[in-house]
Amino acid sequence: MSQSIQNRYDFLFLFDCEKGNPNGDPDAANAPRMDPEDMHGLVSDVAIKRKIRNYVQIAEENKSPFCIFISQGDVLNRTIQTAHAKLAELDEYRKADNQKKNEMAKQWMCKNFYDVRAFGAVMSTNKDENDQKTTKNAGQVRGAVQLTFSRSIDPILPLEPGITRMAVATVKEQREREEKGTENQTMGRKNLIPYGLYACQGFISAHLAEQTGFTEEDLSLLWKSLENMFDHDRSASHGMMAIRGLKIFKHVGTDTNAEQKARQAKLGCAPAQKLVELDKVVEIKKMDGVSAPRRFSDYKITIHKDRIPKGVELIERV
Repeated sequence: MSQSIQNRYDFLFLFDCEKGNPNGDPDAANAPRMDPEDMHGLVSDVAIKRKIRNYVQIAEENKSPFCIFISQGDVLNRTIQTAHAKLAELDEYRKADNQKKNEMAKQWMCKNFYDVRAFGAVMSTNKDENDQKTTKNAGQVRGAVQLTFSRSIDPILPLEPGITRMAVATVKEQREREEKGTENQTMGRKNLIPYGLYACQGFISAHLAEQTGFTEEDLSLLWKSLENMFDHDRSASHGMMAIRGLKIFKHVGTDTNAEQKARQAKLGCAPAQKLVELDKVVEIKKMDGVSAPRRFSDYKITIHKDRIPKGVELIERV
């Protein structure tokens, strides 16, 4: 694969949800996640990463070097053992001690799996196919790409409308209803919000990218995933979800010396909070007269380019 990325990136990702549940909370009967103190909506970083993984899996057909490690239905230990089995064909692996073998397995996983390079993974579960402890593992990888929990710009209003199903699940239920003379239908509920605009902050480390092998090609695929992932994750429960903004801050450096400038580009030229926190460079306000936003056009987004620190370039993909 090509060289790892040479610049630090911070980015602000905006998306909205209309008449749906953007991320159900399993600890609250799948109700939309929210901050109980101020009623602002939340979407976990895990939910966003799942959508990115799903898009990459579709777009790249789950082929190396863009395979997905954390994939629905897969057995992770089996994949880790496969890495060791592949490497066992090499003389270097056969001559290595256990620690070196595990390190080689980690590098193999980084080379073949996109989500390991991007998000990292814990691959030290130490179990074989028979669920026995083993010294074979692939260690732990800290990914180059990190995301925060997404948070809505304004408070959300969780709703739980009732629904009916014109059928029953079992013959027993049918007989009971026939005896009572009632219809064969059952009641249920759905969780949704009328509308919410969410902001997610992301950070990409060039130094961690060197360790995992996260390349410019991987970076381009990440941007494409964020732009297109909602179109491949449609469901009635999610409602209408769409990307509304992708503001990327690329650190390029300021020094006249090429070597020092490259070093600045890797380390960064400004703290992330000065770039991706709301009301710093990107300002989001409700339009005049709007008290309860119900669509994206109820907001006004202003980009203050004069607030961008030196050595940082703004890339607006959406």
